[in-house]
Amino acid sequence: MNSWLTISQADPRPLYTQVIDQVKRRVSTGDLPPGSELPSIRQLAADLKISVITIKRAYLELERDGVIQTRQGKGSYVAENPGLASELLERELLDQLASAASLGQLLGKSKREMIRLISNSFDQTSREES
Repeated sequence: MNSWLTISQADPRPLYTQVIDQVKRRVSTGDLPPGSELPSIRQLAADLKISVITIKRAYLELERDGVIQTRQGKGSYVAENPGLASELLERELLDQLASAASLGQLLGKSKREMIRLISNSFDQTSREES
């Protein structure tokens, strides 16, 4: 089960953030459908050769975000929320747009310029997909 997670010491993000992001990505793409069982905290920590505390923190944040549910004595599972995948993709889109807006402001771009850039990027992506 852990082959879908890759932890990189070269990644500047904290290890628990890498775990969170990868679990969310797998849920949003349908690789981990609602109800899928996740490895135990201890098992995943051993498999990835990282601290139990790191995995516990990741699982707690995933639970707080409504991505997983932990059942005492039974383990952790992807939340039984049919709209979860779409919700996670929407959150990711909003985060990416906020980052793009911040970068645009640093570059001195106006709102109108940013809208034009996003529109052009959207059009280009649409052409590439067809």
